[in-house]
Parts: sequence; structure tokens; C-alpha cells
Amino acid sequence: MVTTVKSALQEFIKQETSAGIVLFIAAVAAMIAVNSALNPLYLAFLNIPVEVQFGALEIAKPLSLWINDGLMAIFFFLVGLEVKREVVEGQLSTFQQASLPAIAAVGGMAVPAAIFVWINIDMPQNLNGWAIPAATDIAFALGVLALLGKHAPLSLKILLLAIAIIDDIGAIIIIALFYTADVSTTSLMLAGVGTVILFLMNRLGVVRIAPYVLVGTFLWVCVLKSGVHATLAGVIAALAIPLSAKDGSSPLKHLEHILHPWTAFLVLPIFAFANAGVSLTGIQVSDLMAPLALGIAAGLVLGKQIGVFGFMFIATKMGLVKQPQGVSWLQLYGLACLTGIGFTMSLFIGNLAFADPQQIETVKLGVISGSVVSGILGYCLLRFAPKQGI
Repeated sequence: MVTTVKSALQEFIKQETSAGIVLFIAAVAAMIAVNSALNPLYLAFLNIPVEVQFGALEIAKPLSLWINDGLMAIFFFLVGLEVKREVVEGQLSTFQQASLPAIAAVGGMAVPAAIFVWINIDMPQNLNGWAIPAATDIAFALGVLALLGKHAPLSLKILLLAIAIIDDIGAIIIIALFYTADVSTTSLMLAGVGTVILFLMNRLGVVRIAPYVLVGTFLWVCVLKSGVHATLAGVIAALAIPLSAKDGSSPLKHLEHILHPWTAFLVLPIFAFANAGVSLTGIQVSDLMAPLALGIAAGLVLGKQIGVFGFMFIATKMGLVKQPQGVSWLQLYGLACLTGIGFTMSLFIGNLAFADPQQIETVKLGVISGSVVSGILGYCLLRFAPKQGI
């Protein structure tokens, strides 16, 4: 019996749709908890005080912030590993390979942000959320794509993955430049020391993972105390991990293999459970028309379609890039719709953009509504799109 359950669990984890399913369950569980008699327990869980202290060094935060600053640093560490591998030897390793997804990703970040600003131009208190609809949740988007089976060619999945990776690079830059609080010079200098040590280890041929973990943890603490968002430490540490060793092994790919299931089935679902709970008490249809929620939803639904598809179409017609073989324009349009599934990344940026609880609740409403519409529209278009022609 135990063996059967274990085999079934292993098989479930291997499925491409599984991560998206678990994320969906976590989000639904959060919605149920917030809108039921479990609400006090849910809020009490998120506000559990957690404190770590070593002498004068103290980190005291509620559990929700440990999730957003700590667990998400692991997610961004994995993103950093994927980015390094793709740039060095993967889908982004040549200019020709990177051109189409790069152009699509730029459009997919710029147009949603512009739509958000246009809708909120008279609401200066909302403008800090301009980057929220620029994000794409790769786990959910790939999960929907996997549900389509033979209706979605492999080249479409590769393109979506490349767009999402470049989108993540953009999100990392945006967080570093626009969502950084008052900076502590001392902590930042110590973080610089940690960064130098990491890359010296790389240059000296250190391939054991433990030293990188230790220095990476030191870097995370320094970045956390500096005022720069702590998740950026994960990206910096990941870029220092060697892609290949002298014996032919790959520490980076080994770490990717280990971390991927933990991130997909634990880190992101916990983040979703902690951040996706939207109280439906008193919510009316008119609330979706509030500038903040509407700007996010319109950015995800319309902005991603216009930005991703529009930039790809124009660049192709101008001869700057080539249309992927075996993929129709309607399929590319459906792919553009799927990039409007913002969810975890959009919620994450929303938590950085606003401190007011009411604004955060409105952000959740806009992100979830926009992501659901984008996912359904993308699925339907790809499910019934001809494989060639249009």
C-alpha cells in the first residue's frame, strides 16, 4: 500500500501539469480559509512571530514575511540557476535564439505597465503598482500549456519558457531598481563582500555546494538588512554556482534538479496560500472597476496580448526575427494570452508595491481575475487553433 502511494506520488510530481494543479489548490484553500470560519486561524497563522537571533543580530518577522523574504529567495535562486543555464548553453545562448522571446518579453512588460499607468494616472497613490501586471507565472502558464497535449507543439512550450525566463530577469531588475527601501550602507558593503567571495569560489574551481550555501545565507542576511529586497540574494548566489566541473559534472544542473520539485510543490504553494486569500465579504462587481484592480486585470489580459503578440508580429513582419516553424499566428496569440497569468509573481510584486491592507486586497482581486481570464482565453484559443495557416 505504502509503495503504491509512493509510486503514485512520484508519477504525479513528474507530470507537467502537477505544479499548476498544486498552486491552484493552494490558492483555493487560501480563498476558502479567508471566507469561512477559519479566517481567524488563517490570519493568526500568517502573523505567527518568528525570531532568529545571534548576539546583536536579530531578525524578527511575522511568518508571512519569512515566506515572502525567505522562501521566495529560494524560488529566485532557482530562477537564477535557470537563467544562467539558458544564457550559457540553452535557448538564450545565441542572439538568434534570444531575439524573438526577448522582443516578446519586452512588449509583455512595457504594454501592461503602460495600460496600468494610463488607468491609474489620476490615482497617484496607486502608481507604485505599475509593475504588477508585467509579471508572468511560469508554473501556471506551462501547466495550462501541458493540459493541451498535442494541441500545443513543443516549439510553443520552448518559446513560452524563454519568454518567462526573460520576464523573470526583467522582474529582478525592476525589484532591484524600483522596490528598494532606504539602504543601509554597512549591510550593503557586507553583501558586496559576500558577493565577491561567491564569485572567487567560482573562479577558484570550488564545486561543493555547501560553501555556496553558507556564503549565500550570509549574503541573504546582509541584503535583508540593507533595505534591498532579500530575494535578490538568491539570484546573485545562483549566478556564482559553476555550470560545469572538471570531472564533467554540473553542480548547477544538479542543484536545479534537486530544487525544482521543492520549489514547485512546496515554496510556491506556501507562498500562494499565504498571499492569495481574498475576502469576498462585501465585494461587488463595481470593485473590479476600481482603478487599481482594473489596471492590473486589464494589464494582464489586454496588455500581455498586445505587448507579447504585437511585438512578435511587428518584429516578424519587419524581418528582425523568424516565426517559429510549425506554429500558427493564432497559436502565438494564444501563447500571448497565457503570459497574462501573473498570479504568484504579480502577487509578490504587489506586496512590495503597497503596504496598505486595503490596497493589497484590491491587488489580489485584480491579479486573480486577470490571471483567470487570461488562462481560460489562452486555453480556448490554443485548444481550437489550427496547427498551420492562420
